[in-house]
Amino acid sequence: MAIAKKIDGFISQSSFIRRMFEEGVRLKKRYGAENVFDFSLGNPNLDPPAAFRERLRELVTAEIPGKHMYMPNAGYPETRAAVASAVSSAQDMTLAADQIVMTCGAGGALNVIYKTLLDPGDEVIIPAPFFVEYRFYVDNAGGVARVVPTRNDFSLDLDAIRGAISNKTKAVLINSPNNPTGKVYDRDSIAALAALLTEQGRALGRVITLISDEPYTEIVYDGVKAPSVLKAYPHSIIATSYSKSLSLPGERIGYIAVNPEIDALGAVMDGLTLCNRILGFVNAPALMQRVIAGLGGVKVDVEIYRKKRDLLCDGLASVGYRVRKPDGAFYLFLPTPIPDDVRFAGALQERRILTVPGSGFDGPGHIRIAYCVDDATILGAIEGFGEVLREFT
Repeated sequence: MAIAKKIDGFISQSSFIRRMFEEGVRLKKRYGAENVFDFSLGNPNLDPPAAFRERLRELVTAEIPGKHMYMPNAGYPETRAAVASAVSSAQDMTLAADQIVMTCGAGGALNVIYKTLLDPGDEVIIPAPFFVEYRFYVDNAGGVARVVPTRNDFSLDLDAIRGAISNKTKAVLINSPNNPTGKVYDRDSIAALAALLTEQGRALGRVITLISDEPYTEIVYDGVKAPSVLKAYPHSIIATSYSKSLSLPGERIGYIAVNPEIDALGAVMDGLTLCNRILGFVNAPALMQRVIAGLGGVKVDVEIYRKKRDLLCDGLASVGYRVRKPDGAFYLFLPTPIPDDVRFAGALQERRILTVPGSGFDGPGHIRIAYCVDDATILGAIEGFGEVLREFT
């Protein structure tokens, strides 16, 4: 049976990460897992914190009436209240439970947001490099992704964003800390972006929504802090998850936080709640909602990721690579010595080192290295990285 032509095309566009992951599975079966150095997938290798496991055990055995039944589509009131309190503290402003929608991860959150905001043909501006599925999420809601470049250091290029704004622009999506670059947009950049969107929105006579995808916001290093987007711009929405901060990617638990000053707040919240249902998510997982409601302030030990970052970056620098340590997340977006990043990733693959070509993130001339892996994987790959670099230089 033939599948939709659009989906057939999307499969080829989105295949880099999955293809490398599947190649890793094949190579591990052939050579043994210890002889394959798989940096392809951003799958946290840290266990969830002990407090999560304790809370989960407690809830699994607790006698709670209706523990596994449907709840309001936006989530349990007590969970939304707990999340609102945490967001208020982190974002330095006051949110209420009514401004939170619990979702099936950040991916679910973004799809719900786009379904709520976009009419067919509306455009969403996305700075590149970006997570490959962003383009598909926008398309799911009938929108059009307008990709703009960032600067050489992956900071926001406000002139490029300004040039992309038109009477079709409905939103701008940012991701900080960024996947794949690890870049954190600083306070001045966020303030300047907010000023630009305010200016352009007035000129167009319409609101331009700023959407911030923030699953890595607590995975930051060296005193860096991701600034408050909600504080900077009234027409802003956060999509995030506990996948990275609590190492729970498979549990699909996240939320949407809406700025209480956003235009038409009531309609936005009603739309988000409706779209959570009609997109088929229905509600975020019940048990996970109950778990995270009691885990305020708990997160994985970020220092472990910092050490992995330094181990990788210092190792690569020692064999000749030009390395800029990322501010956050757990990815290194490494420049390749040749323009053809796919070819370079292929040469690494021949040495059983699996990375993802930057072209898959609209960032050609780079490879993404996910360092949320065992230290032995990092150390074991350095020599091979050096051998491949010498082949092309």
